[in-house]
Amino acid sequence: MGVFNFVKQGARQLFVARPDAQKHLIVYKHPDQNIPLGNRVTVDQDECAVFFKNGRVMGVLPPGQTPMDAQNIPFLAPLINAFTGGNALIAELFFVRMTPVRGVTFGGPAGDIVDPSTELQVPIRVFGEFAVQVFDPVRFVVGYTGQAAQASDNDAVLKWIKDKFLMSVTTVLTELCEIEQKSVRLVINNKERLASAFLQRAPDLNEIGLRITEIGRIDPNIPDEYMKQLRDAEKELADAKREVKKKHIAVGGAQADAAARQFELDQQFNQEYRNVHGLAGGNLGAYANARMAMGAGQGMAAHGVGGGVAGLAAQMAVGAGMGQMMNQQM
Repeated sequence: MGVFNFVKQGARQLFVARPDAQKHLIVYKHPDQNIPLGNRVTVDQDECAVFFKNGRVMGVLPPGQTPMDAQNIPFLAPLINAFTGGNALIAELFFVRMTPVRGVTFGGPAGDIVDPSTELQVPIRVFGEFAVQVFDPVRFVVGYTGQAAQASDNDAVLKWIKDKFLMSVTTVLTELCEIEQKSVRLVINNKERLASAFLQRAPDLNEIGLRITEIGRIDPNIPDEYMKQLRDAEKELADAKREVKKKHIAVGGAQADAAARQFELDQQFNQEYRNVHGLAGGNLGAYANARMAMGAGQGMAAHGVGGGVAGLAAQMAVGAGMGQMMNQQM
């Protein structure tokens, strides 16, 4: 081995870090699982290092440069390989970027949603751009294809993230429709409110340790033929509501008239009750006879029994009868 190769091999053994050419990756897997003790692990300020063994997380290193030994990193003790005389450990080492990744474009079908106002099932498509950040590196590495990340796999990682995001679109839209009691057509038109909801929710991303930090652009839409169905159904519902409202108004008017008539009858009853006690001395029979006589007089006047000698005689007879009854009662 030449001097140059010796120095190069020695340097590789002394430092374990993400290569400069791989700084752009969200997750980078160290290619060698045999790591000599005494080496230094260098973790950049925008990342962390996660150690796995047999698919189980052993520990996480924060940014900095740390010697690889059990005294400085206690969780390394189970990783030390006895077959090497305790001079090396066996582990899978992942470097995970913790700063936001911006300018991630996405777009495509996001599934179907049942519109709460019309109960029609309509497909949703959404396009836009967001920034995403890893907040739980362990959950992210475990979730990403079972720790199978490759050194040049950034496009695959982003595709995985975008597919997960699209799966959460219908969930967030359904929640918004229920909270705001609006149709999906109206909800997707409020893009600012929609962007805010995706920042707060997106459960499929939370489950894999990711968080959307910014929605640069979002454009959900419904295919034209389904949009027409929604508008037609909403119009039918609006017409039906107007008819129901008219009927309620009509019923309310009839109830008001009935209440007014009942009030009039109550007033008349109260007045007659006072008359019974005042005029007839509380004798209901006498007052009833007097009311009958007055009613007869009003009826004769209304039906033309009020002119000529016969009409005059009839009215005089009624009057005489009333006078007689009142005198008897008094």
